Amino acid sequence: MKSKFMHAAIRISLEKMRANCGGPFGAVVVRNGKIVGRGWNQVTSANDPTAHAEVSAIRDACRRLKTFSLADCELYTSCEPCPMCLSAIYWARFRKVYYANTRKDAARIQFDDDFLYREVALPISRRKLPMKQLLRKDALKVFAEWADKPDKTPY
Repeated sequence: MKSKFMHAAIRISLEKMRANCGGPFGAVVVRNGKIVGRGWNQVTSANDPTAHAEVSAIRDACRRLKTFSLADCELYTSCEPCPMCLSAIYWARFRKVYYANTRKDAARIQFDDDFLYREVALPISRRKLPMKQLLRKDALKVFAEWADKPDKTPY
């Protein structure tokens, strides 16, 4: 059964790559033995650097299921997730992830996420992208209001 879903993710990656929709990546979200979300790399076709296969599949599944939690779902992806996708996967609360190609396989075809894996592990002051904190006190007021908001939807 699991190989059936991985074949679906790989098939999407091949079909959409051949159609010039983006890079060679595909993903499916599975709930109770049924595909409830599909995604493929759409970075170049949608001009969206966040439109990776996993993120696209998560968005599709959440839209279809009308929820922001995929805690009762599994993700099948044609390649080990990049740091951005991995973060989205954790936020979506998947119970399990299956992947086919490794990040080293992806690096061999010029998709090298290793820099990002190393970069996010560094303290902010040592990262290549300069970051400067501004107006923390003003922003903390919003956080304080959220903490006291009686009608919020926690996540």
